[in-house]
Amino acid sequence: MISKISERTRMKNGFPKGMKYQQGSGLTMMIVALFFAGLLTFALKVGPAYLDDFTIQEALENLENTDGLSKMGPAQVRGVINKQLSVNNVRGFDAKNITVDKDGDLVLISVDYEVRNNLFGSVDTVVHFQHEYEFKGK
Repeated sequence: MISKISERTRMKNGFPKGMKYQQGSGLTMMIVALFFAGLLTFALKVGPAYLDDFTIQEALENLENTDGLSKMGPAQVRGVINKQLSVNNVRGFDAKNITVDKDGDLVLISVDYEVRNNLFGSVDTVVHFQHEYEFKGK
């Protein structure tokens, strides 16, 4: 008899007991999950470009410690930079993006390049980097 009363009460409310408080969070959670998945995808696609750029900056800053830099020609300076980049495992960087100018003992190095990655489908990312360095010869 008691079970019939509780069954009647449940049917009167239109849904089982306790379900009243569990409605409506499915769509919100799906949107939040898609947002964080998109953010993670973006970070995984763009992050390596910034890590490589940081390594390129370190390689160029380490040129300050190179002896005879002001006596080297532009091709030799590019060669030193390429050696440092290959040791640091930077792939896909073209040495043509490095411009070396000399003014007496002053060596001016500028780097200007961009990295393109496919994010998804027909959506791409383009990240542009530009750095300039000035070294005095030793």
